[in-house]
Amino acid sequence: MHLDDAPELLDRREGPHGEVALRRRGPNFEIIANGTFLMDTSDGRSERMLISAALDALDSPRGAHLLIGGLGVGFSLAEAAQDRRPSRITVVEREQAIIEWHTQGDAPLAPFAGTGHGDPRTEIVHADLLEHLRTTETRYDALCLDIDNGPDWTVTESNDSLYGEAGLDLLGRTLADEGVLAVWSAAHSREFEARLRARFARIEVIEVPVHVERGAPDVVYLSSRV
Repeated sequence: MHLDDAPELLDRREGPHGEVALRRRGPNFEIIANGTFLMDTSDGRSERMLISAALDALDSPRGAHLLIGGLGVGFSLAEAAQDRRPSRITVVEREQAIIEWHTQGDAPLAPFAGTGHGDPRTEIVHADLLEHLRTTETRYDALCLDIDNGPDWTVTESNDSLYGEAGLDLLGRTLADEGVLAVWSAAHSREFEARLRARFARIEVIEVPVHVERGAPDVVYLSSRV
């Protein structure tokens, strides 16, 4: 990332969950939610790892139904679309602006989603993830969540519950018996990891190196009942 470049504001919207903005800094795009940096297009390794590690952890990944919580800049969708194992890819994104930055006009974020938008397996659902989980009848083989900067640094207060006991109960009800829960975080969360270990039989914590200026690695938490 070119940290010396002043960011250029491309779009800013007010929505039901607050403000979301798209900026360009040098060659990269950034998403800012309620004044908090959410993600940018400078790397993407950990967002891709969220998907590939979840699929690799499944005993039977071929034909899997994958849910991606958060469209973001599109790296996770790109990784899912380039993998032939999933049969369905459901992306849940609550911000209409982010969906439009991928699909409308010059669609500045579309290239970062790879072939995802044109993939017949892909469905983009405009919904709050918590509400989708509460109302869906689908049980997903892999739940891949990247809607915050991590369990300890949520974009909105309403997301806090997702990482607590009630949220894990909800995720468990939506996860197939042999499914995998994958959660992205910008840093280790010891309390969240402890909650995962209390209810899942298998836990893996994957560290993904980031730019030197950011310091601590990104983390992907993988959990399954078997």
